[in-house]
Amino acid sequence: MTDSPPKAEPKGLKLFTEYFPLIAFFLVYWKSGDLITATKVIVIVTLLTTALSFFVTRKVAMLPLITAGILAFFGGLTIIFNDDTFIKMKPTIVQIVFAGILGGGLVFKKLWIKKMLGASMNMPDTAWASLTLRLCLFFLICAGLNELVWRTQSTDFWVSFKVFGLTGLTFIFFASQIPFFNKHMIEDEPDS
Repeated sequence: MTDSPPKAEPKGLKLFTEYFPLIAFFLVYWKSGDLITATKVIVIVTLLTTALSFFVTRKVAMLPLITAGILAFFGGLTIIFNDDTFIKMKPTIVQIVFAGILGGGLVFKKLWIKKMLGASMNMPDTAWASLTLRLCLFFLICAGLNELVWRTQSTDFWVSFKVFGLTGLTFIFFASQIPFFNKHMIEDEPDS
């Protein structure tokens, strides 16, 4: 018996699997006002969308898999102990893990971002290293902001920050990198 090769990812599947659990979390929280219930929903929906992605494409990228694992762990602790501290700490842990993976890669001369995006963008290794460092700093700043918000603000405020603030900051960060990409992108040479 042979393994099936990975299938092409249908348009929109990645966006669906990344954002549908977050949307479900937000809607359930605002409807119920109960973070534990919303946590149950995001854990279940994340596991289902990850499984859906696997069944459709026969593969799951490493970062979404790590994120789903961390969410299942911290969401599980939140549900088992009926303590929302765990789910509030989850974004901090995810951001630190990503920064650690990328930073560790830099130390050991592994450009993980290039491995993930290199097929769609052609840049010199120095640019990939610079982008990796920028991402490390961005993830650490987001981790710090999450800690500040969940420890000093209401749960309602934290939920809005998690759903809209961190997502918005991510879009702003990548939009701010467009000039960097334009400067360092190497044009592929046309076939002769």
